[in-house]
Amino acid sequence: MEVAKNKMVTVTYDLMIDDHEGEMIEQATAERPLKFLYGAGMMLPKFEEGLSGLTTGDGFEIKLNHLDAYGAVNEDAIVDLPKDIFLVNGSFDPDFVKVGNSIPMMSGDGQRLNGIVLEVNDASVRMDFNHPLAGEDLFFRGQVVEVREATDQEVVEAFSGGCGGGCSSGCCGGDDSDGCGSGCGSGCGC
Repeated sequence: MEVAKNKMVTVTYDLMIDDHEGEMIEQATAERPLKFLYGAGMMLPKFEEGLSGLTTGDGFEIKLNHLDAYGAVNEDAIVDLPKDIFLVNGSFDPDFVKVGNSIPMMSGDGQRLNGIVLEVNDASVRMDFNHPLAGEDLFFRGQVVEVREATDQEVVEAFSGGCGGGCSSGCCGGDDSDGCGSGCGSGCGC
């Protein structure tokens, strides 16, 4: 069976920055593969395009330009926020709000966001709300483990706004900060 729209696809891969010689930043292993409904909008479109027509056992190498992955770094997504919005029960936790930490936040309209702390000073906290892989070209090397018909339940889950196959986007390193699942996928867009 070929990878095609509304098929459940299971893949393993190594994800590197830039090319096959770049820093490996993520793996989907046989023990924790990436499973997704092809064509449901869960994955980066160019990643899916690179898998189209493959069958179980096929290997793949997919190079994504940053514009086809998570885009260019958006300078408008780097903002200074008043330090007082980070107060919990009237106090500021410097062990939590420190340079390099990813902090889950919510926009004024209720959108969940993760920001990386860039700087903390007396009055404000400089945060970067770009995707952690913004500006990075990506290289996936992997193998198709399984292609099968999706169940009705899998199709419903994929199109109901859930993450269906259990992947999460942008966690890099396997944390599940977006609450979407197993920490397996930068190929994902949920």
